[in-house]
Amino acid sequence: MHTVGGGAGMWRDRSFRLFLGADAISQFGTQITIVALPLVAVLTLDASFFQIGLLTAAELAAFLLIGLPVGVWVDRLRRRPILIWSDLMRGVALLSVPLAVALDALTLPHLYAVALLMGLGAVFFDVAHMSFLPSLVGKDDLLTGNGILETLRNTAVLSGPALGGWLVHAVTAPIALLADAISYLVSALLLGGVRAEETATPAVERRRLREEIGEGIRYVMGEPVLRRIAMLGALTMLSNGVWAVAQPIFMLKVLHVNPAVYGLLLSGGAVGSLAGAVLAPRAAARFGAGRAMYGGAALAALAILIAPMAAEGPLLVLFPLGCALSGVGGAVFGINQLSYRQRITPEHLLGRMNASMRFLMWGAAPIGGLLGGVLGEWSGAHATIWIGAAGIAVAHLPVLTYRRVLRL
Repeated sequence: MHTVGGGAGMWRDRSFRLFLGADAISQFGTQITIVALPLVAVLTLDASFFQIGLLTAAELAAFLLIGLPVGVWVDRLRRRPILIWSDLMRGVALLSVPLAVALDALTLPHLYAVALLMGLGAVFFDVAHMSFLPSLVGKDDLLTGNGILETLRNTAVLSGPALGGWLVHAVTAPIALLADAISYLVSALLLGGVRAEETATPAVERRRLREEIGEGIRYVMGEPVLRRIAMLGALTMLSNGVWAVAQPIFMLKVLHVNPAVYGLLLSGGAVGSLAGAVLAPRAAARFGAGRAMYGGAALAALAILIAPMAAEGPLLVLFPLGCALSGVGGAVFGINQLSYRQRITPEHLLGRMNASMRFLMWGAAPIGGLLGGVLGEWSGAHATIWIGAAGIAVAHLPVLTYRRVLRL
């Protein structure tokens, strides 16, 4: 297996640098899409709450449709080609939007199809991405490697929404999506230069798909800490789905900000996540991984309740402030729980473990998107944002009420 040493050794390895560059570029472009895709629906097609809910559900439906079998496929196949093809699929899907706008042929069903393809690509990419890192670094360096990845990702997340909002404001949302499409193609090109020794599972060693899926689910549900993390993730993503539907309408039509300011405000969470990514390894080294996870979860749960207090004028700052503080806690928790998962899981189960966790966590998100659409039509954007924030806070209780986490 090709692995690199910790610290400076990681940065000297060309394959690791290419992997980081591909990930950062792809993540940067993705943040533009997070801003631009719903704004295409709202500003270009005048979509309603429920239609935004359908768009959100379409993008997240892949976690329910293929969330579990993708883990088996990732364990059976080499992971680098999966990463490359996932980027190519998403790049081509996004290119279709500005083309349709140029032909005056863009429709909501077209956007739903693009969102679904983006979700399918994200599922394959994310599971293969998490399972590929141990092929580049040793298990003792996973925390450092994940910290570097998270820091670069959050640097992109910090800049992406602001740039996306500015692009939408300056050149329209469809053209902003063109920039994201290019980023996926560049990411695929960089991944083509990564060299890591991977071995596909021989056909004679493969079992029925159902058996291999079941093994991944049983592993996650049989490990108490992983089970609690999965519960937290599922409840959080359900509530995030509600939040995501209300957020663009709340910001544009209740707080009356323009797309450029909208993108800038979304960067608040990324500022916190970037700080949390830097703090995560240090917190684990000083307090232990379990206490770092616990403290991060507590901060994420409490701070998110600040954001819905935002209003026009000076109180507008409360939205990015709440998201930033919650982002700090979320990153500290997220990096340490991911490193814990990778550390305790046998290599031959990594794909299925990660896919099972993603399925259990993200499978609730499309349901949240549909629920957010219904709640938005019924109660309005501000009330729906409050419901989403309260749900995120409550979602952290499975970990916060489990004292064993403190002893990890």
